[in-house]
Amino acid sequence: MTTLYLVRHGETFDNARHIMQGQVQGKLNENGILQAEEVRDKMINEHIDVFIASNLHRSIQTCEIIAVPHHKAVEQVPLLSERDWGSFTGKYIPDLQDVKEWPDDIESLAHLKSRATNFLTYIKAVYPGKTILAVGHGIINKAIQSVYYRKPMSDIKPMTNAEVRVLIL
Repeated sequence: MTTLYLVRHGETFDNARHIMQGQVQGKLNENGILQAEEVRDKMINEHIDVFIASNLHRSIQTCEIIAVPHHKAVEQVPLLSERDWGSFTGKYIPDLQDVKEWPDDIESLAHLKSRATNFLTYIKAVYPGKTILAVGHGIINKAIQSVYYRKPMSDIKPMTNAEVRVLIL
């Protein structure tokens, strides 16, 4: 049995300002650092074999904080990076609520769910029987859960910053 602790990164400066980050590196704000430290403190007595983060700074930063007491390095896995929002990147999210047509440069849901499937396959193949803590992002984490539970993404409750969910693979 492989256990996956799926975590969303802590709050960033752009999260707080409601800016669409996508694949921008991002940086945790003070609240995001505190959120990551809270997860670290909750997980301190858990046996975790592997720490994984997306290749985006906000996830790496969150994962490194959580991994400190375990004295383990953080592996970067680009499959776990956030959805590419194309020309929506950097936009104020409330301004996008009424947009009827999305630009063609946004990563498709099919591609996103393919990455999510590949991530789960990677975890099961490379770390069978291990316990993994993986720090990703809101939309990719939603896609991973959609694939795992075999439900539409709209049926998956969004994760808050630094929220942890457990998947048994």
